[in-house]
Amino acid sequence: MIPVLSVALMRASDAHTIESGTPSRELMRRAGEGIVEAVEEAGGWHSPVAVVCGSGNNAGDGYVIAARLARRRIPCIVYLLSDRCSEDGAYFAEQAREEGVLFVPWEEGGSLADYGTVVDCIFGTGFRGAVKGAAADAIRAINESGAFVVSADINSGLNGDTGMADCCVVSDLTAAIGGYKPGHFLGMAKDVIRQKISLDIGIAPKEKPYFLFGAADAARAFPKRKNFSNKSTYGYVALIGGSAQYTGAIRLAALANAAMRSGAGVVKVAAPASICPLIAPSILEATLFPLPDADGQTVFDEDAVRTLLRGTRTAAFGMGIGGGRGAEEMLVWLLAHYEGTLVIDADGLNALSRMGPSMLDEKTCRVILTPHNMEFARLLGRDSAADVIADPIPLAKAFAAAHGVTVLLKGSTTVVTDGDDVLLVDRGCPGMATAGSGDVLSGILAAICGAGADPLTAAAAGAWVNGRAGELAEAEYGAVSMIAGDTVSKLPAVIRSLTE
Repeated sequence: MIPVLSVALMRASDAHTIESGTPSRELMRRAGEGIVEAVEEAGGWHSPVAVVCGSGNNAGDGYVIAARLARRRIPCIVYLLSDRCSEDGAYFAEQAREEGVLFVPWEEGGSLADYGTVVDCIFGTGFRGAVKGAAADAIRAINESGAFVVSADINSGLNGDTGMADCCVVSDLTAAIGGYKPGHFLGMAKDVIRQKISLDIGIAPKEKPYFLFGAADAARAFPKRKNFSNKSTYGYVALIGGSAQYTGAIRLAALANAAMRSGAGVVKVAAPASICPLIAPSILEATLFPLPDADGQTVFDEDAVRTLLRGTRTAAFGMGIGGGRGAEEMLVWLLAHYEGTLVIDADGLNALSRMGPSMLDEKTCRVILTPHNMEFARLLGRDSAADVIADPIPLAKAFAAAHGVTVLLKGSTTVVTDGDDVLLVDRGCPGMATAGSGDVLSGILAAICGAGADPLTAAAAGAWVNGRAGELAEAEYGAVSMIAGDTVSKLPAVIRSLTE
């Protein structure tokens, strides 16, 4: 797994590295030279080059870049948005001037259309708030330039912890200095960063960082299967959902098929008896378990639920189950009596919000919650998804720690945390913004948990597999036309790539 450092941890780690004997000037030199080499590896510098600099250490990185380009006889000019400069930045600015680099104040309304490469060194990861004045004008010019755009550390204007911005640079390459930050992945990041790399300049994390979860990590959730095994070896799982209002026959079928394609030994699909005939034709490999119902809504029956769950390792609850009293009663019972792993999604999360998350505190089972931003806002007692988007990792981590659960917060990059570790999963695509994608994820999670993976690993691996399968589906069907079932169809290829 690749470390990802919050802005605060990066700042503390940088200071600790300097206190331990590495001069700040040396770190700035490594950063600038690392960016020069990174661009060379990405296809080379298209001249002439414009380096647009603000006032902080990010500008200092730009001065190092300009000096190195001048030494390589690559035409370069520095545009200044400010007369202020750090001590280290001033040192490298002088070097650049000695190499013949021209420094020019930025003029409002200026254009960068004559440059082949533009280097963005306006703001670093410490930037917060709205972009105004000359900086906003320079960002406009960068984005309209048509040049190959390189951002030093992070795209100017993009929040280093949340990946959100009201105005920011759109880059072809972003070189994260000292390691990735959450803002390289979360929020809008995928829409404004076309390619990113992490530059190691000798800064070790001072404390435990977050981690980017990758293919090798997901593979550990799919151990090699043995000949001496049977269906019970790989887990019985129960999928509980559906209602007359939200029949979701196709969605429940996708849920079941996702679980089967992800390795579950036996899948039991539990739904209101009145809609089971609609589901049955689409789940030939799964077992259909009718639940007592009234007017198409599940009626809680303890004996039926006990029978359903007998022998299961995992239950996924809530997909299309509606907001009836029976669903709430079943969730209360599951939290108080079930001893496997319980995945709570969709209407299950809404029921939990209505009854209050404190009911998680006396649970008998391991719990994975799979909210999107609005569902998580409701769990937190907040009115807006914007509250979550503005602080996703700390909120998810604090909630998971307070209630002893694993939170899988869905987004353009998924945040997975058990309150101690934080894993980021950056697989997925715009085409997955379609009904049923969350149900497919719940089916995958149920299967992975049923095979024995711990909740944190299972949640991250499930998000990775689901996202990667979605990417393959989008490549075939396009972002507009793909549906959740297309993601299911790509699960075998993804899982095979991990296991073979």
